[in-house]
Amino acid sequence: MLGIMRASEAKVIADDRRLDLVMITPNAQPPVCQIMDYGKYRFDTAKKAKDALKNQKKTDVKEIRLSITIDVGDVNTKSKQARKFLTDGDKVKVSIRMRGRQMARPQMGVDIMNSFFETVKDVAVIDRKPAVDGRSIIMILAPIVSK
Repeated sequence: MLGIMRASEAKVIADDRRLDLVMITPNAQPPVCQIMDYGKYRFDTAKKAKDALKNQKKTDVKEIRLSITIDVGDVNTKSKQARKFLTDGDKVKVSIRMRGRQMARPQMGVDIMNSFFETVKDVAVIDRKPAVDGRSIIMILAPIVSK
């Protein structure tokens, strides 16, 4: 804190210290300036931004397809794969594609979705409930967030 002074005096002080005179708030009365190494400041802010991006975890949405005529062993295999995706922190989109006469009974597909969720409910929560969308039934599962 050097107090209020003319811009020329502040520039001389900054030049003596081999630093830069940076305007922090130019619209204030009088304008507020700071003496700093501006190159180092820019480097540090870029480094912090890069570190923040590095620490982010991007969640992907993986898809698992079931069918209305799926058997218990196949459900267990698919649930094991979904469990792996969920423990890695990814969301899982579970879908069933109905064909022909299956379109007449979409409730069977919803029941299969619910039974699939029962096999992975210890590591997942329902993000979007099973819903019939044309020929497809879609449900999205999200990993349980540990606090």
